Amino acid sequence: MKRDQKFFDMYTLVIGLLAIFAVGILVFAMNVASLTQGEYTTQTDEYRAEVEERLRPFGKVYLPGEELTADGPQVPPIEAAEPVAASLSGPQVYNEGCNICHGAGIADAPMLSDAAAWEDRLSQGVDVLKDHAVNGFTGAVGYMPPKGGNASLTDAEVESAVDFIVEELRK
Repeated sequence: MKRDQKFFDMYTLVIGLLAIFAVGILVFAMNVASLTQGEYTTQTDEYRAEVEERLRPFGKVYLPGEELTADGPQVPPIEAAEPVAASLSGPQVYNEGCNICHGAGIADAPMLSDAAAWEDRLSQGVDVLKDHAVNGFTGAVGYMPPKGGNASLTDAEVESAVDFIVEELRK
């Protein structure tokens, strides 16, 4: 029992000393704060203005439609130029699109390497070939989608691809 009493007395002493130490730190911090911030205690508006100045953001965010206000001169925005789309050449269009079907014979498309398969089509004339390539065609043998299935191509690009195919077949 004496050991338990001795432990309890020591534990109470340590807790008491820690409490006295914490109160001492609190009193010391309050004294230091009053000494270092004493000039602002009577001028609270000045103190708040200085704090607001230090915390002021670097810039402002404006949403579309809001009026911009600036201290200095403003530069008017420059209108962005529309990008110029470079048209593809006949070989480029053929290699990027037409070659998928006409290179492998998919969906009964006549292959570029088979000139005999193109004879009936060429006999109709290049203008008919161009019309079928641009607008699409469903024949007895197969189906040609409009612009080869690539709607982003212009008519001139598709027609230049037809010219390329015709030139290759005549070689």
